[in-house]
Amino acid sequence: MKNKVLWLTGLSGTGKTTLAKLLKKKLNKLKFKVKIVDGDDFRKKSKNNNSFTRKNIYLNNLSVINFVNKKRKNFDYIIVAVISPLLKSRLRAKKTFGTSYHEILVRCSLKGLIKRDTKNLYKMAKEKKIKNLIGYNSSINYEKSKYKKIIIDTEKYNKSNSIKKILMQI
Repeated sequence: MKNKVLWLTGLSGTGKTTLAKLLKKKLNKLKFKVKIVDGDDFRKKSKNNNSFTRKNIYLNNLSVINFVNKKRKNFDYIIVAVISPLLKSRLRAKKTFGTSYHEILVRCSLKGLIKRDTKNLYKMAKEKKIKNLIGYNSSINYEKSKYKKIIIDTEKYNKSNSIKKILMQI
């Protein structure tokens, strides 16, 4: 099936963008046309770039969904790498894309994220320089879903095994 949407979700630092880039590389080698929509990059171009209220997170995710929906006919795969902590957002994506939607929860323990901290976000949150890091010091928690999804634990699986697991399940 063409026009699949691979929605990588999870806390900051779990490896969503890294996996998205590796998936793109692998799928390109298989001659698929692939686009990545990265949450950080998308937010920088968006009107909602500095506000992390529930409303603005939801509106930003809706903007991502609408953007992907407009572009997906031009690609075999669109890989979205965005925290998307609100279940309401992911349910909207699931409804919009139907059977083309594959949610991939990329997870890592908080201890692992703090140790990894590639963007120094957890360090800044600990120093109270960031007051709204989801999953650490934010009033907004990551809302779990009960429906079927692919789960990648980046503490248990290396990059190669993570990609294999995803490709076997999409």
